[in-house]
Amino acid sequence: MILIIAKATVKKDKLDEFKNTAAKLIKNTRSEDGCIEYALYENNEDPNILTFVEKWRDQEAVDKHGSTDFFKENIKKIISYSENLDISLNTEV
Repeated sequence: MILIIAKATVKKDKLDEFKNTAAKLIKNTRSEDGCIEYALYENNEDPNILTFVEKWRDQEAVDKHGSTDFFKENIKKIISYSENLDISLNTEV
């Protein structure tokens, strides 16, 4: 299993746009083959820190997800709404 943690510090004036784009991304991605979990969490102390938690069956599913036009279009928006985006890719041992 692959676990991806993507932590974004969102620009204060782009929080609504970020959340709206994330909601579309989540809805679409959850139906993809190999997606086990795809969710967004808000930091309890700072609402501008949002973290995607993704679980995937295998690297092939991650690669397929990353190659879709829908993902490519929306990740560009997510990046543009963020001051910082840290992504960690992890494999279950």
